[in-house]
Parts: sequence; structure tokens; C-alpha cells
Amino acid sequence: MNLDDIRSDIDRIDAKILSLLNERMEKSLIARHFKAVALDPVREQIVLEKVRRSSQCLLDPHFSVHLYEQIISECRHLQDAGLKTVAFQGEHGAYSEVALRLLMPTAATIPCCEFSDVFDGVEKGIYDYGIVPVENTLGGIVGPVNSILIYTRLKIVAAIDLPIRHCLLTIPGADHRELRIARSHTQALTQCRNFLLRNHLDPEPFFDTAGAAKALAEERPKGVSVVASKFAADLYGLEIIKEDIQDSPHNRTRFFIIATEENGVEGDKCSAVFTAGNKAGALFSVLEVFAEENINLTRIESVPDVPEKYAIFIDFEGSLSSAPVQRALEKVPEIAEDFKILGCYHEMRVES
Repeated sequence: MNLDDIRSDIDRIDAKILSLLNERMEKSLIARHFKAVALDPVREQIVLEKVRRSSQCLLDPHFSVHLYEQIISECRHLQDAGLKTVAFQGEHGAYSEVALRLLMPTAATIPCCEFSDVFDGVEKGIYDYGIVPVENTLGGIVGPVNSILIYTRLKIVAAIDLPIRHCLLTIPGADHRELRIARSHTQALTQCRNFLLRNHLDPEPFFDTAGAAKALAEERPKGVSVVASKFAADLYGLEIIKEDIQDSPHNRTRFFIIATEENGVEGDKCSAVFTAGNKAGALFSVLEVFAEENINLTRIESVPDVPEKYAIFIDFEGSLSSAPVQRALEKVPEIAEDFKILGCYHEMRVES
């Protein structure tokens, strides 16, 4: 072991400490939903006493208690700030979080393991909003999300269409000539296939793009790079070897913001879902209604639902208060099974 090895270990430990501190702040924000006021002196004294008793070896109890007093103070400050919480699937640095920061820059982002956790958390009031990817120009629809949208009671209150720009990241100071592996989500690796081949990097699937970046920062294995966002590089202190490594310049993902209630703003785009079974011409009849009212459909997707039935998702331009849309929505439920408006909203399109 030499000084460089020790410093590398310190960097790894610091990355974990910062990640855990951020997670603690997130939990305190969520806890605020279940408390009448932010200040809870009894609970704070219990925490400080545990810290005092657990301070051993090189940790002086006075130092530990002072440190935790600062942490608790910051948690209380965040609870009083009235930040809106938005859940997303994956680790911090995910593209969902990148999209959310453009759409709601002052919100607090909370990571979840699964898409179902995002929907469940918003439905139960644990989070104010959720953000989920719906479709990608290269990979198509995000199946798990669309399957949940068929039955959810949540509403779509906003949308954002974002270019996905992958970067190749590594540990600062790593020898680029020693890189042999590129870790990331399977879809991201596929989208960068030609780049990886040209640079003789073996793709290694990981559960999440940002999760791969976080693991690299904390574990610091040699010879490993990751494919993730520029935001993930900044967040985890990783070096960007190359930006825009995706094979296609037309790699975009569309995201929905979901909530328990409409946001009260008159939107200019609507999303709906209905069921198409064995009834001949049902889909054509629905589309014909919108065509007769000169309503532009911007999305038509089918998702398998129950045996012999498909859920049909449509997006169309217009407000729910406009006369053509109202006339169409009077006719369609008579033709389509289980017709449901998912939301009327504004959509942001990001070009760069």
C-alpha cells in the first residue's frame, strides 16, 4: 500500500459518506409527510444519544454529536423549505432525474428501485409527484410503465421530451489504455454498440446507468468504465472520457410527470387509453372520430393487456375544454371499451 492507494480508499469512502448523507436528507423529507411540525425535540435527543454511545475508536463523542447536530439542523431546514418531492426509478444521476431537473428545478428528487414503487409512492401520498419514461425513439415503449398506466388512478400533469446523450465515464486518473469493460443498462449499451466495438470495450450489463456510475465511484475497480449521463459524472466525481457516444443522434426519451390530481392548468396535449378486443374495426372507428374533428394524434401504441385484448394508448393535441375535443370525447366511450383520459398537460421539448 502506498499514498495513492490510501487516497483512493479515502475517495471511495467519501463517495459513500456523501451518498448516505443525501439518502438521510431524503428520508427526512419523506418523514415530513407524517409529522405535524418539523421540530421533534424528543426524537432528536434519542438520535444524539445513540450517536454519543456509538462513538468509539477514533471518534470523539463530542465531535460526533456536534456533527449530527449540524445534520439534524439541515434536515429540519429541508423539511421547513416546503420542497416538492418527486420519485423516479434508478439511482441519482438517472436520465429521469436529468429530465426532472429541467422541468422542476427546485424539486427534491427521490430514487426508487422499481417503476411500481414510483406509482405506489405517489398514490399513497409519500411523494408529491413521480416521473417515468414512456417511450424511446430507438428502444420503443417502456413496457412496465405503460402496463401500469392502464390501471393507475394517477394523472399525467406534465411531459418532457429529452435527447439522451451518453458519456463514457471512468475513475479520475485511470489509465485509459487499461479499460476493458463498459458497464451500463442493457439499452444504453445497445445504443452505444458501435462506439464500444471501435474502442474494444466489452459491454457488461448493469441494472441502471446511474447505478453503474455510483458503483464505479464507490468500488473503484480497475479497467472498468461506465456509460451514463454527464450529470452522473458530475454527481459522482467521475471523469468524462468521451461525450455523445450514442450511435444515433436521434436518441430521445419522453417522460411523464404523474400525480394524484390534475394540476389545474389547461393543457394543450392529452393522453388516453382504451381496450381493443375482438370487436372488428374498433380501433379504426375511434381514430375516425378524432379525424372527423380534425384532432391531430401524436401517438398510437398498443400494449398487451389480458388474453386476446390490447390496451391502446393515444396522445392528441388540444385541450379538454375545446369544442372539437369535447365532441370527440362524447362519441369515443360509446365505441371503445374502458376509455380513460390519463391527463391533459403541457409538454416541454428539449433540443440540446
